[in-house]
Amino acid sequence: MAHFYPLSVTDIRRETRDSVVVTLEPRAEDRADFNFIQGQYLTFRRKFDGEELRRSYSICAGRDEGVLRVGIKKVADGWFSSWANDELKVGDTLEAMKPMGAFHVPLEPERARHYLGFAGGSGITPVISIIKTVLKEEPQATFTLVYGNRSANAIMFREELEDLKNEYMGRLNIIHILETEADIDLFSGLLTREKCDALFGRWVNVAGADVAFICGPEPMMLTIAEALKAHGLPENKIKFELFASARPGKAKKETANGKAAASGATCQATIIMDGIRRTVEMPKTGQSVLEAAIAAGLDAPFACKAGVCSTCRAKVIEGESEMEANYALEDYEVERGYVLTCQCHPLSDKIVVDYDQ
Repeated sequence: MAHFYPLSVTDIRRETRDSVVVTLEPRAEDRADFNFIQGQYLTFRRKFDGEELRRSYSICAGRDEGVLRVGIKKVADGWFSSWANDELKVGDTLEAMKPMGAFHVPLEPERARHYLGFAGGSGITPVISIIKTVLKEEPQATFTLVYGNRSANAIMFREELEDLKNEYMGRLNIIHILETEADIDLFSGLLTREKCDALFGRWVNVAGADVAFICGPEPMMLTIAEALKAHGLPENKIKFELFASARPGKAKKETANGKAAASGATCQATIIMDGIRRTVEMPKTGQSVLEAAIAAGLDAPFACKAGVCSTCRAKVIEGESEMEANYALEDYEVERGYVLTCQCHPLSDKIVVDYDQ
């Protein structure tokens, strides 16, 4: 079940002209549910003109700070982000699900790991949580951040990043790439493949990195990932976080029974949620497993419905299926049968999907 909890707004800070940082406080009985891992996000819901919208925003606090904060950047025609930037007030209550997301790696305080981070615009929100946490909890760790923005005025957490750089002298290196205002060609414009190659050849030690985190616009993320792999960083050391996409992500999982999804064919889908099994009949094309569950009155968890956030993650324990897009699941998760139900379509005549695993 998609359970939402009330969170009180205790502070709102204007970060840039078009972004705010919102501090939230759960009820005393819910505090343990909001212990987060660095890099995770919260999924909020609110009704606009009678329609429920769900949006995910990354936690931008470090684990040791003892607070729950999210950064919300205003986007064109974004109902929730516009409302949060223009109308949300201290004392208001927001409804949110527990922290989710796998944009992190387990902490290893005894190791001297070197991290790379690449962020574009508001993509800094989960990355700054990771920076704060690993530098605090891994005393020997170092971090190199490459952060792209339109201009200096658009840099989120600019002062906070400088404070962190001073606090962790010699352990945090920050490279700003600005579309305008930069005096040096290498640090101006967009993060193209050529610019990545130049940075990796002189300023960024890719070969010595233990893991790289990338969060930002899709073209930027794909460009950086390809450049990192070309410079010797294995794919399993590159982690992505994306909240929106214009086209499909990783290739969908193909099966030998692909022809079963003929137009007009139906499937008996059994959906397990909170220990309860519910069987519904659904078409093999034109409707996702998530849509079938919602149509049957089940309170299935979801947020983006675009294969990006992993909120709707479940495991196929019987039958065959395929996903149209996948930006959230790792290859090993797909191999174990996990799917994003918002992108999942059955291929067999019967399928069993378990949200509890």
